[in-house]
Amino acid sequence: LKLAGNDHLKQVFTLTDNDLLVLSKLLRNNSTQNATLKRLRMTGNKIENKGGMHFASMLQINNTLAELDLSDCDLGTQSVIAFSIVLNNNRSIRSVNVSRPILFSLQEEPTVHMARMLVVNQTLRELHMGKHGMTDSGVERLCEALMQNHTLHYLDLRCNRITRDGAKCLAEVLKQNGTLEILDLASNRIEDEGAVYLSEAIAQPHSKLRALAIPSNSIATVGLVSLTKAMNVNPCLTHIYIWGNRLEEPVCMAFSHLIASRRLLKEHTDVFPYEADGRFYLAEVFHGLRQHYYWTPSSGDRDPACNAALALKTLHSPHLQPS
Repeated sequence: LKLAGNDHLKQVFTLTDNDLLVLSKLLRNNSTQNATLKRLRMTGNKIENKGGMHFASMLQINNTLAELDLSDCDLGTQSVIAFSIVLNNNRSIRSVNVSRPILFSLQEEPTVHMARMLVVNQTLRELHMGKHGMTDSGVERLCEALMQNHTLHYLDLRCNRITRDGAKCLAEVLKQNGTLEILDLASNRIEDEGAVYLSEAIAQPHSKLRALAIPSNSIATVGLVSLTKAMNVNPCLTHIYIWGNRLEEPVCMAFSHLIASRRLLKEHTDVFPYEADGRFYLAEVFHGLRQHYYWTPSSGDRDPACNAALALKTLHSPHLQPS
């Protein structure tokens, strides 16, 4: 069920928290009779904190919903924390997206509660926490929990305030816990040092990371070249996205060789190499992990190059494969 409220391709009316009260009651009261609704996408509806609390209350009873997307819904701190508490006991939800809430505190309470939830919940496969204002301190709490979690395959931390120290914590998770397979760190600031930490983890023979998104992270030659070397050591990483970093000629040459040798397929990255006047360059192509783009045509969400996460995650959740 898609009720996205900000699709500019068609005339839509956004839902309010009063509408959500009706919908949440319906899902709560009919959970035993209706087992067909598996995905609910509410992206862009400004349901705010009150509407989010309605949904959290619904999840206490509903045991059929598997994917819930409440990104860009103006959720408040209270409702995000409520979701984390409910997920301590809910065993049906496999994917939750609470990206871009409206948070006024710098103490990262939602991140702390999500970390506590990850220690207890052993059924969640995807967690999207983009635009949470998350710092390295919050990432450290998440990583402490991920050391004890063996089910989360997809972690989305794009558009936060993560630096090299946060990347170091994530690298330790990749080294010690081989569960994580998709990591989205787009639009943070891990720089060369953070990329080197990640490349060292990826080079480990037991690393199961298959996709890494690090666009716009202030990474230069040292960090990006180290990642290409790690890819040559460990064949598991098949998707990497780097546009928006400092793509100097050694980086361009390294990625050109990866693509030419077919170690990296051109559909699995967001850059394309070309040569001009004897020098190598990289051009941007609109490929990436994200499952839904507001600018993508209705047929575009089926393109595995533009929305690679859809294809990658179905290996672990075939019953949620797009129809």
